[in-house]
Amino acid sequence: MKLSIIIPVYRNETTLERCLTSVVGQTFRDWELILVDDGSPDGCPQLCDEWARRDPRIHVVHKENGGLSDARNAGLEVAQGEYVTFVDADDWLDEHTFSRMMPVANSCDLLEYPIFCHYGSPRQQLVQPGDHVYDDAADYWLQGHAYEHSYACNKVFRRSLFEQVRFPKGRVFEDMATLPLLLEKAGSIRTTSQGCYFYTENAEGITNTAGGRELQMLLESHLQAMRRWQDDRYYMHVLDIQLDVCRLTGRAPLLPTRRLSPFTHGLSPVQRLKALLLYLLGIKTLCRIHTTVRRR
Repeated sequence: MKLSIIIPVYRNETTLERCLTSVVGQTFRDWELILVDDGSPDGCPQLCDEWARRDPRIHVVHKENGGLSDARNAGLEVAQGEYVTFVDADDWLDEHTFSRMMPVANSCDLLEYPIFCHYGSPRQQLVQPGDHVYDDAADYWLQGHAYEHSYACNKVFRRSLFEQVRFPKGRVFEDMATLPLLLEKAGSIRTTSQGCYFYTENAEGITNTAGGRELQMLLESHLQAMRRWQDDRYYMHVLDIQLDVCRLTGRAPLLPTRRLSPFTHGLSPVQRLKALLLYLLGIKTLCRIHTTVRRR
């Protein structure tokens, strides 16, 4: 079997049919689908069982609620495919996605494909990684700006990468904590312009509801990644997270001051201003200024 598709299910009664229809309707057929009912209190468990009765390639795992990471991990425990991918039950795929990208995935350990973020909202944006081959995880992370779209859902992984890796249970932004661990084990990484994952806007999702505690977890994951890979643009990306953590928690910054030129290539005008203030004042003062301005 070529591909295991893992879908955690929890309170997705209104979107699950659309999601499963898009998966079962794929023109690529060599897959198994693992639905992980994470103790959903609505009609999702019954819907999962109904779909499994329709197609022998669909398997259902019923378990007590443990969160997204725990559900994905439960799917990994039973997955049999050479490759594995994750789909959220709120989302869906273009019907030719797997048939177009699996021939590319055959030649690498990790493949990223296009994702339409916040689809259907004013914030919708197509992340198009293009067609690239990376033999070095650092190049993918920094030159490909993978840290800006470290989602698990628009990637195909060789399943062996997960032999000693699992998603961290009880943490949010779990993708950011996990992807660097997988990249360290990947020999070849590719991106493709083929296929499309539609990630829908969820007003109750962690991206829209994250507070200081949740952003602190995201920051800590980035700080771990920065021990492996770092450049000026990545630093500025993490700096924005640190500023919000300081504003929301009142805690001292964990990110060390890095003196960089405001004329660094690729920075936006706002980032250039932050880089200048960082250079002149240091990160503690910059955090205080950011907190004061945002409160006003």
